[in-house]
Amino acid sequence: MDDSKEVTLSKYRFEQSERCIRSAKLLLSDDDYRGAANRSYYAIYNAIRSIFALDGIEFKRHSGNISHFRKEYIQTGVFDKSLSQIVGDAFEIRSNSDYDDYTIIDKEDVKEQVENAEKFCDIIKEYLLKRYNNEY
Repeated sequence: MDDSKEVTLSKYRFEQSERCIRSAKLLLSDDDYRGAANRSYYAIYNAIRSIFALDGIEFKRHSGNISHFRKEYIQTGVFDKSLSQIVGDAFEIRSNSDYDDYTIIDKEDVKEQVENAEKFCDIIKEYLLKRYNNEY
């Protein structure tokens, strides 16, 4: 299959998602919990945007991406509702850790977030591969 520009962009964004997962794991192992929280959130964010690339959709704000993902992909049953909670938790932890100087992030919480981000991305990857092969 020849890649359209939408597929090329989708693959690029998903590669960024996978890179963020790897970075999150490295940061977690180095006890950089804020950095790991940030990278695990961006893994999810880039995975969502990789889907939107196929749809020709672009949002300027993180909240727009999350809202559209929930409306068009969670509420319609494309993905399980548990992914909505993963997105919400990751966004909240990342926002708090990036913008609140006094936020303390627990190692176990971040470890769970990194694991959830990896689970989220695995599910999105399976979906994307089907879309690339026109199975949806």
